[in-house]
Amino acid sequence: MLQDIRANSQGTIAKIIIWLIVISFSIFGIESLLFSGGSGGAAEVNGEEISAFALQQEISVQQRQLLSVLGPDADPALLDDDRLAQQALEALVSREILRQEADDMGLTASDAVLGEIIGSMEQFQIDGQFSNEMFQSVLANAGFTPSLFQARMREDLQIGQLRAGIAGSDFSTSAELDLAARIAYEGRDVRYITVPVANFLDELEVPEEAISEYYEANADRFLSEEQVAVEYIELQMDDYREPVDEALVREEFELVRDEFEVATEARVSHILVEGDDDERAAAIAEVQGALAGGMSFEDAAQAYSDDIGSAGFGGDLGFTAGDTFPEEMEAAIATLEIGEQSGPVETDAGTHILLLTERREGSSVTFEEVAVELENRLQEAEAGAALLRDVEDLRDMAFNAADLASPADALGLAVAQATGITRQGGEELFAEPRVLNALFSTEVLEEGHNSEVIELSPTRFAVFRVTERQESRPQPLEEVRAEIIVTLRDELALEAAAEQAAALEAAVAAGSSVEDAALEAGLEWQVELGARRNSLTLPAAVRDALFALGAPDSGDSMLEVITTDPDAAYLLEFTRVSPGNLNVAPPAEQVALRQRISGEAGGVVQQQYERTLRDTADVTLF
Repeated sequence: MLQDIRANSQGTIAKIIIWLIVISFSIFGIESLLFSGGSGGAAEVNGEEISAFALQQEISVQQRQLLSVLGPDADPALLDDDRLAQQALEALVSREILRQEADDMGLTASDAVLGEIIGSMEQFQIDGQFSNEMFQSVLANAGFTPSLFQARMREDLQIGQLRAGIAGSDFSTSAELDLAARIAYEGRDVRYITVPVANFLDELEVPEEAISEYYEANADRFLSEEQVAVEYIELQMDDYREPVDEALVREEFELVRDEFEVATEARVSHILVEGDDDERAAAIAEVQGALAGGMSFEDAAQAYSDDIGSAGFGGDLGFTAGDTFPEEMEAAIATLEIGEQSGPVETDAGTHILLLTERREGSSVTFEEVAVELENRLQEAEAGAALLRDVEDLRDMAFNAADLASPADALGLAVAQATGITRQGGEELFAEPRVLNALFSTEVLEEGHNSEVIELSPTRFAVFRVTERQESRPQPLEEVRAEIIVTLRDELALEAAAEQAAALEAAVAAGSSVEDAALEAGLEWQVELGARRNSLTLPAAVRDALFALGAPDSGDSMLEVITTDPDAAYLLEFTRVSPGNLNVAPPAEQVALRQRISGEAGGVVQQQYERTLRDTADVTLF
């Protein structure tokens, strides 16, 4: 039908059909033809809609956060839109509830505060100065427009004020602080004897029957790793490099000379005034009056400029080589001397007053200075194109081939071999998670297919095939005999150390002192008075055991044998507890303790507050 209309587009019938289409658009609206099926919202919170676009943007934010944590080798399944959609929608609903609550409380963020924060963000700066160009570029890469980003930042500030206010509304009482201090700064007096495991290693012999029994009882521990032998084809751009004729290099130099020449650049500041014509005229007159009256340009920019990004930096826009700003601005900048201000300059953004603050002269280069770089560039261009051609051909051939020999022969490539590759990986290529995932996938390992051509980097590709598989098997006793002996010897030595510690415990319980018992056994002993929970001078096993014990009765002591350290056993004598006191703690620690207690309590209050808001909100998920 459409072909008939096109062929007879000048006919009466075709014109009638076209007019019927136009009329249907005008009556029903183009939206009804393009976006049928409702509003397309993702949820509704207290009558306010959360759009499908907002949901997709939140999913994208969560995907970028996951990638930043997991890296480029993250499992694609974890980044799937459907997998993230539910938690992204819940995050948006919670955010919208808090935003509405902040609005009801009259919480807001001024343009000046918002501009100061954005201007101070390092990702928008070049050489420590806010760059509008960088601001636009970073936001574009992240999928934000400036207005959308500023709205999101304003919401963040609103919600932050609400949360800080709720959390900060709680406080710690004196009784709570005293109780926390009694525990946190509690001191414990302890003596302990160390019985090193190493003292017994040399004198121990592991019985042969113990080795066999351990091997049989722990057979699952002594399995060899599954291994594969593989063949593979690797393509690297460096293998495709060819010499470049000097004439071509010189020709390239003439074409790209401008890239190597630094243009003269001017640094400019501005004051932007937005609004309708009358508003702009009045505001510009006020700005000019302030400047004429002695106000500095920087102060005037902070006071009057509508560009919140640069206002906090005295209106500084950074450098331009003549192609950064609108033509009207560039033309005015070109006429200014350093320190000179322009008259009003009109652009689509509004009216600007410009100040030229710096000008730096450009420079040029000779052919000899850049010849090597240009030759390398030409080599890479040719090699890259040849590489990608072979990669595409290899993808097609390897997909259908029964082995890698035929694709290699067709493309003039070499097939390499590797053996002993386990799921834990190996060296070079076989340390790459993507390669290991491919080798041990069902398609390659079980079904015997060639892998896909894997992009290891933009200049390196490889395809793999498993040629031999050696499944996990029990290792013979002789292969693991030495490992078992070490394990059993360590266990027997720790048991011997524990037995000596128990004998020392009996001697002390019978009336000997820790000092005398240690000296008689030829062992070291230590004493620590007022040991704290964060003490670094006590062995970790001793510290943990000490603070797990209840307080001894007045005048008595407690004895404990500790065997949780693989390198030593200990006899611990716990004699006294000194309750902590907030007043004896350093001032910084007192402040930290108060903040920790208030923060913990405030966090609970905040969570409960947000849970109550969620429970009472009218939420509809579409």
